[in-house]
Amino acid sequence: MSGDVVVDPVAEFEAERGRLFGIAYRMLGSASEAEDAVQDAYLRWHGADREHIEAPGAWLAKVLTNLCLNRLTSARVRREEYVGPWLPEPVRTDAGALGPLETAEQRDAVSMAMLVMLERLSPPERAVVVLRDAFEYSHREIAEVLDWSEANTRQTYRRAKRHLADGRPRFEASAAVRTDLLTRFLAAAAEGSLDQLESLLAHDVTVWSDGGGKVSASTRPVSGRDKVARFLLGLVQRFGSDMVFGFVEVNGEIALLAWESGVLTTAATFAFGAEGIAELRMVRNPDKLKFLEAQSRELSQNAGPSGS
Repeated sequence: MSGDVVVDPVAEFEAERGRLFGIAYRMLGSASEAEDAVQDAYLRWHGADREHIEAPGAWLAKVLTNLCLNRLTSARVRREEYVGPWLPEPVRTDAGALGPLETAEQRDAVSMAMLVMLERLSPPERAVVVLRDAFEYSHREIAEVLDWSEANTRQTYRRAKRHLADGRPRFEASAAVRTDLLTRFLAAAAEGSLDQLESLLAHDVTVWSDGGGKVSASTRPVSGRDKVARFLLGLVQRFGSDMVFGFVEVNGEIALLAWESGVLTTAATFAFGAEGIAELRMVRNPDKLKFLEAQSRELSQNAGPSGS
């Protein structure tokens, strides 16, 4: 810092907090771990000799990225031992928690499907893709963050994008089509109509249900129109009478939230195919719903009831 201008280090950090959380969440797939990583970055910032930090934003991004790389190494071990399918923690994005999502590409970059696909990458590959695609860092800037050569970042980025290109292509249904399908989906499930529900599903539809071994959830993906329809109706019949449902924006896409006795118990996101609903990802692990529930309660205080 130079001259007589005194900069409040707390205010300086807070100005970067949103961007840092966005980076950490995309890298870790966990809102709670992202908050912890940002807090660790703050502690590093608080103890740093800031007179020698010329660009606070770049310094913090570098510190945070390396904290996330360390966390990803241990997270992979935990996920190998996870009970049933592992899904990212859902985050409401209708209030800007993950930064601007003004384009289809920006929304897709934080979708549950993309965050699951990012699990295929090594931690450094994931860092390069997040910084490049989500935050438009140049390869030179990424090289400075990772202490690599620029040529290495370019090669890593190309390799990572090839891995991601192997994923299932997404069908771009319009917002009106998505809303109509999900409204009919919820009505069919509430009525217990197997035929109507099946008519809304693609023939190769798949459901992933993440309960983490803590609540009722399938420990394996359920695939096929008939099996998925029966699985979903079974859930509704088991829990539906006490549930309140609502549609909100989660991870840049429309999602269905289910509340039981005022507690958020399920967050389901959807992917669409030409035949209808092609994928459902249902987060039921209560630990993974705490951040989303807190967001929803805060938003409901400002904008009316959210279903709780």
